[in-house]
Amino acid sequence: MSEAVASYFSRNKEALSLRNYQSFRDDISKSLRTDAILITKEVEQAALSNSYSVKMESLTFINIMTRNILAYCNGLERDGVKEKEYLNLLRKEIKLFRSSFKKWRKSFKNGND
Repeated sequence: MSEAVASYFSRNKEALSLRNYQSFRDDISKSLRTDAILITKEVEQAALSNSYSVKMESLTFINIMTRNILAYCNGLERDGVKEKEYLNLLRKEIKLFRSSFKKWRKSFKNGND
């Protein structure tokens, strides 16, 4: 969903190719897309790792990236995005993800590496 929102709001469609970008909105859109991709990778790493410290690093990173995505929504709104329903939909999905994420995070037992 993050990628779809980022693509929709980006003024420069080539900015999403992770090359140079032109405007503040393009910058936010690129960051939104990048962080969504990183969350997916970190979830996989946390799920597959046998190391407690690696899991905790990934979980911390995921927490930061989800907060960033909520901040990007605010930035897009401040930049004058008119279609706030898309931003609100993404915010709702991120909040649902964070709720599930917190339950999942609690399931990891403290262990020694």
